[in-house]
Amino acid sequence: MKTTRFNLVVLTVVSLCGIALAAGADEIATNRLSFSARLGFNLSARFKNNIPVPSVGTPTTPRPTSDGIGYDKYDDGYVHTDISDNYGGQTWNWGYDNSANQISGNTILMSRTTPLAASGGSSRTLDDDPILGGELTYNRLLGVKGDARYGIEAAVNYLNVALRANFPVSVSAVRMTDAYPFTPGTTPPDTATGPYQGSFEGPGFVIFTNIASSTTNVISNVSGTDRQRFEANLWGLRLGPYLEVPSGDPMTLSISAGLAVGLLDADASWATTVGSTTHSGGGHDWDVLWGGYVSAAVTWYLSEHWSLIGGAQFQTLGDYEHSFGGRAVEMDLSNCWFVTLGLSCKF
Repeated sequence: MKTTRFNLVVLTVVSLCGIALAAGADEIATNRLSFSARLGFNLSARFKNNIPVPSVGTPTTPRPTSDGIGYDKYDDGYVHTDISDNYGGQTWNWGYDNSANQISGNTILMSRTTPLAASGGSSRTLDDDPILGGELTYNRLLGVKGDARYGIEAAVNYLNVALRANFPVSVSAVRMTDAYPFTPGTTPPDTATGPYQGSFEGPGFVIFTNIASSTTNVISNVSGTDRQRFEANLWGLRLGPYLEVPSGDPMTLSISAGLAVGLLDADASWATTVGSTTHSGGGHDWDVLWGGYVSAAVTWYLSEHWSLIGGAQFQTLGDYEHSFGGRAVEMDLSNCWFVTLGLSCKF
């Protein structure tokens, strides 16, 4: 689809130039239309170091159980109501992951780890140089001074920014552990072949639903992953004067500078996973950015009207910042460089 659109734009530009040339073949060429591929460098974005964390006992992506309710309180197990409505303060609708670690005396330990603060991935920069785009430029000749020509330049351009990365994070966390008793002399199911999951209908091994004890500890250096994605469509406009001078037949050099405007259509998402807990967010935003540009170009004439044009541009649109689902994203557009190469016609 992108290739088809590109070919359509090129065909349209060439057709318009051909019509204009046919209509004004005997007149001085005061207009030039160029279409160029545009490579962007030094565009970057980062998620600021402010990872929101879920509340204790409220997992954001609960694991499924045999009855489909989910591990709604613990990372490594669940205790739900069974078909008897937990008659006698017992239930067989429970499950756990590791019999070797979670059996303590005559109790089953159920735990949940909740991040408190994170560092590492969230402060890193996302970048993906170079980024391919396109630009359509119109030059209007206003006057001639010796060999030099001057006029007004206007351009519209487009750039698709797609930045993705997975970063490791290190967090401090709270670990909450509840102990559920079972009848002494009985043996809970073994998990050597996989987690044990009881069901609503039963029957199965029963545990008591009252919590015998509960502990909370702060732990550090818990490993996790921070997945980050930032995508944006950046539409741009440039407007300013230009000066063109010959540089030996068949080349000319030109410089221009002026106003730059950007319309940023941004979309971002993120997901931070610690243990079995994932906290995520995202959103969409658009903004208008203002700045300036300086450009230099070399034109190589193939004929009286047709030429190849290549150049370099420096553009600044400042910094963009927005909060997506609780996390701030900052995009640096203050020091961008572009390389252009395309086809041009005078009429």
